Amino acid sequence: MVKHSRLQKQILSLYRQFLNAGKEKPGFLPQIQNEFRKNAKIPKTDVMHIEYLLRRGQRQLQQLKDVTTVQLGAFVKTKQNH
Repeated sequence: MVKHSRLQKQILSLYRQFLNAGKEKPGFLPQIQNEFRKNAKIPKTDVMHIEYLLRRGQRQLQQLKDVTTVQLGAFVKTKQNH
């Protein structure tokens, strides 16, 4: 069995919580899965970025659990030609 670090355990727990909360909201599961898959490519050595994303994810989870939430949004940084 694989031993996970404390940070990895927190992320896995957050993912499970997102999946459980997203079941009750149509269309959320694919978005949740895509976001976690995209961030899984972040190097394990980039701890500061991972911890930032973990805190951001915890805040987003609280929003998702809110009964009035019907949509999740995100700011996307686009490339600008100068």
